[in-house]
Amino acid sequence: MDAIARIAEHVATTRFEDMPESAIKAAEVLILDTIGVGIGGSSGPMAVELADAQELSGTGTDAHVWSLGKRLPASAAAQCNSYQVHNSEFDCVHEAAVAHVLSAIVPAAMAHAERTGGIDGRRFIEAVILGVDVASNLGVAATSGLRFFRPATVGAFGAAAALSKLMGFDTERTIHACSLAYGQLGGTMQAHEEGSMLLAMQMGFNTRNAVIAADLAGLGFTGPQNILEGTFGYFGLIEESGDIQAELGSLGNNWRIEEVAHKPFPSGRATHGVLDGCLVLQQKHGFEPQSIARISAIVPPLVHQLVGRPYRPDMELNYARLCVPYVAARALIRGTIDLGDFTPAAYQDSATRRLAENISVDIRDGDPPNALTPIDVTITLADGTSHSHRVEYVYGSPQNPFARDGQLEKFRANCAAAARPISEDQTTQLIGRLSDLRNVPDVSELVPLMIAPGS
Repeated sequence: MDAIARIAEHVATTRFEDMPESAIKAAEVLILDTIGVGIGGSSGPMAVELADAQELSGTGTDAHVWSLGKRLPASAAAQCNSYQVHNSEFDCVHEAAVAHVLSAIVPAAMAHAERTGGIDGRRFIEAVILGVDVASNLGVAATSGLRFFRPATVGAFGAAAALSKLMGFDTERTIHACSLAYGQLGGTMQAHEEGSMLLAMQMGFNTRNAVIAADLAGLGFTGPQNILEGTFGYFGLIEESGDIQAELGSLGNNWRIEEVAHKPFPSGRATHGVLDGCLVLQQKHGFEPQSIARISAIVPPLVHQLVGRPYRPDMELNYARLCVPYVAARALIRGTIDLGDFTPAAYQDSATRRLAENISVDIRDGDPPNALTPIDVTITLADGTSHSHRVEYVYGSPQNPFARDGQLEKFRANCAAAARPISEDQTTQLIGRLSDLRNVPDVSELVPLMIAPGS
């Protein structure tokens, strides 16, 4: 039997009451983080234009685009909000899966909840946790490197699963929702290699398609059954190889939501290990950035593939977020990285350029194809002194957690950075209600707090 049957059964039969408090709390924290990032992402490249473009395919008023307030059909709103969640590279990530596992799920679930009304916080959390289980297990099961953009492909499955839960599907219909999502999968890693805005668009496309898939399944449409392990299934076609059977025992035992890492910085997660190592060494030894002669980072092959690209003073925004030499240089100069570091003036700053051009990123052979750690960083100063640090658990991971104060500061900063900023009162109310999401009687009532006044 194809593994999708066991996965769909897990989604259809698991209830909120079956979930531990640790998973529920993690979901509340990460849903808040995802919504904040999505609000802030409204100021990202072409976010307003993407929302406007949806009217080319028709109009509707099911759900809102966060911050902007535009009302669209549920699938279109989910697409826009998912794009906004991912376009600043600030969204949380399951590191072992190499996937931003909430970035499709939360926008899809919220669009459906707004469309239908009456979905309380417990049901919403239940659906998100199960969607994260599905997306994360597919990513963890992969045994080969990325060929397609995995956050989008597993995100489609996770979103379809979460919607299936919200729509009350049984096991068979959940299989069909996932199957219909599988038939629409897409996402090229060429967008990542070039630093193209298509990367975040692909997250949006797959989120939109998951909503369409669940709607079709709800109307009785069906799809093939062996979508993971069949001759032309996900493992073998989208992922070159994988062992999903090995992960089935985790269902109902390991709650993948508890393994998801926060992103303290708005850059590719694969840059964070080097950032972390540089900042730890600077804080420990107190050297100034102008005293640095060179920096060497030894990284797993995947990290080099994703973010080991050279610094260029004429970088585009999406390239810069995925460039270790640039973000590490800025972090050492400023002590952090924030949304304001991604401007043409910052890319061309002379101190940043000098430091970035003296950072090398080299591959450590023998690491697994999906590993993001360990990272070895060595900083050599102008006087010949060298300092080294190995990063096993990157800041923001469950083993090296992002402090609550930092989480809330990030949320507030994103709300303030929106294309149409959320008021301080709205932000405070969102923090309070999302932090106690399990007791919200109807999650659709949160949406007005996510829309800028007057939008």
